[in-house]
Amino acid sequence: MNRTQFKGTGVALVTPFTTEKEVDVKALARLVNFQIDNGIDYIVVLGTTAESATLSAAEKELVKKTIREANDGRLPLVLGLGSNNTADLIQTYQKENFEGFDAILSVSPFYNKPTQEGIYQHFSNLAKVSELPIIIYNVPGRTGSNMSSATVVRLAQDFENIIGIKEAAGDLAQAMTLIRDTPKDFLVISGEDMITLPMVLAGGAGVISVMAEGFPKEFSQMLKFGFERQVDEAFAIQYQLMAGMDLIFEEGNPAGIKAVFQAKSLCEPDVRLPLVEATPALKTKLTDFIKTLK
Repeated sequence: MNRTQFKGTGVALVTPFTTEKEVDVKALARLVNFQIDNGIDYIVVLGTTAESATLSAAEKELVKKTIREANDGRLPLVLGLGSNNTADLIQTYQKENFEGFDAILSVSPFYNKPTQEGIYQHFSNLAKVSELPIIIYNVPGRTGSNMSSATVVRLAQDFENIIGIKEAAGDLAQAMTLIRDTPKDFLVISGEDMITLPMVLAGGAGVISVMAEGFPKEFSQMLKFGFERQVDEAFAIQYQLMAGMDLIFEEGNPAGIKAVFQAKSLCEPDVRLPLVEATPALKTKLTDFIKTLK
């Protein structure tokens, strides 16, 4: 199992829509090539940023097919596959066609607010049936519960095919505890763009990012400097990107990053309800921010 293929800059790719709110396959292929051409290391398919909760089963298959074909084996692909119904998710793992995918990104159960033992049992049952390695995903702001470092360490030690965590609690101390206490080859991946560089410098494995998909060249270079311990050069890029990191989440995700793509003529800004398109005011601020990077 090659865990190093998930070290570096990963992106949680959006699902572009036409103005009629249909999946825009041409724009999706264009976005895949934009990532590859600008130095991204791997792509996450059908994560939260992809608005997967609003996609039908047929649309999800279309998204997977489009990305696989556009990627053409050039980058590793990670499939977002999580639920708050463990039994149902196990069945999905058992019947899913994983052709073309290299790992699964699976979010901690949301809404139910399970105990730490419940979270452990959820992922342990998935690990026992999964044919692909699993990257677990801690995002308390969306799930309503935090996966403790002790639970993550326990999973990392007990299951060889749980290879890493996307850590998006926004807590640098918790991230550093994970880096310190998990096995050496366990991947502690940032899920918060703003603290990605500090996590990398502390020994983290990189990022699964929203910001990076809009600015892949800059973000990838920042992480490259970070891994090479060229700290001044890395932070120079970090400080250039910080205003944009705030802006893309100002009105929710992925409305902000889709506005960036519109400004770069890569896709339409449309999202599906209950999300709404970025306001003209935010689009103006993002366009002005883009100009600062040229």
